[in-house]
Amino acid sequence: MEQRTDKRLTDAEIEKFIEDNVKSLREKLTGKKVLCALSGGVDSAVTATLIHKAAPDSLICVFIDHGLMRLHEPEKIMKVYKEERKMNIIKVDAAKRFLSALRHVSEPERKRKIMGEEFIRVLEAEAKKLGAMDYMAQGTIYADLLESGSVKGGKHIKTHHNVAIPQNVEFKEIIEPLKTLYKDEVRRVGVALGLPNNMVYRQPFPGPGLGVRTLGEITGPKLDTLRAADSIFRDEIEAAKLDGEIWQYFAILTDARSTGIRDGARAYAYTVALRAVNTVDAITADFARIPYDVLASASARIVNEVPNVHRVVYDITTKPPATIEWE
Repeated sequence: MEQRTDKRLTDAEIEKFIEDNVKSLREKLTGKKVLCALSGGVDSAVTATLIHKAAPDSLICVFIDHGLMRLHEPEKIMKVYKEERKMNIIKVDAAKRFLSALRHVSEPERKRKIMGEEFIRVLEAEAKKLGAMDYMAQGTIYADLLESGSVKGGKHIKTHHNVAIPQNVEFKEIIEPLKTLYKDEVRRVGVALGLPNNMVYRQPFPGPGLGVRTLGEITGPKLDTLRAADSIFRDEIEAAKLDGEIWQYFAILTDARSTGIRDGARAYAYTVALRAVNTVDAITADFARIPYDVLASASARIVNEVPNVHRVVYDITTKPPATIEWE
């Protein structure tokens, strides 16, 4: 695939993109079955909506709860897509499987590859339960291909779960209708398709979920700690009415522990890092200038309300040289 320029599609080109994709998807999928990996994020939501518009009877969405979601995220996803949007969606509880596969694994790239492999294997298993499936669809976008080295001129920075597809995948073809679009263009396609703003502008969440925000070995207790800290940070950003101004904000549980004081005695606990960035296309990003009083409030709540955490730091690194996620 050739590398794109930074020039964005016009409104007319967005409409043409939708028209062309709906037509080609209808021709390809009518009378067939397509399995769509739906995470709840904008990329997979727009992918599913495009396919539903083209061939609604062909689409079966699968939401894999890998145990690496944010606090109450699985319940919210099922409510939005199954109850409100009336999509044909199946929820798969795969938390034990993923955590077992990730046991004793600390190296970031190995984590991503394991998650990518398990992700595909779970989809294959669901496909077999549903009967013969012709295609698999997923919300790969241009930034995923660029950062995984799949685009001519791109460099391998990290492995994305949705481009690390094993060679023995049991589908005729992987359908990725958004792979030529930047993130902001994906949102514009979503708006043009009539998706509600709370879905289109939902904060980005990586496919591997908290697996790339929990440094070192991933365990159930560490994930619970991170979920609690992340929820507090998001609450404080929303209370300060900054959620509409910041593109993405989240907490990271570092694998670093340090000495501190809790209840008047020495304590040895984790450090949580906070990350908030603004960007247009996710290719480059700058850290958000959050007011000190908001950071202070988030920090105070995290160290007082979350067990095993007594230090909070704020990441002020741009992309590049850093990536948005820590792993």
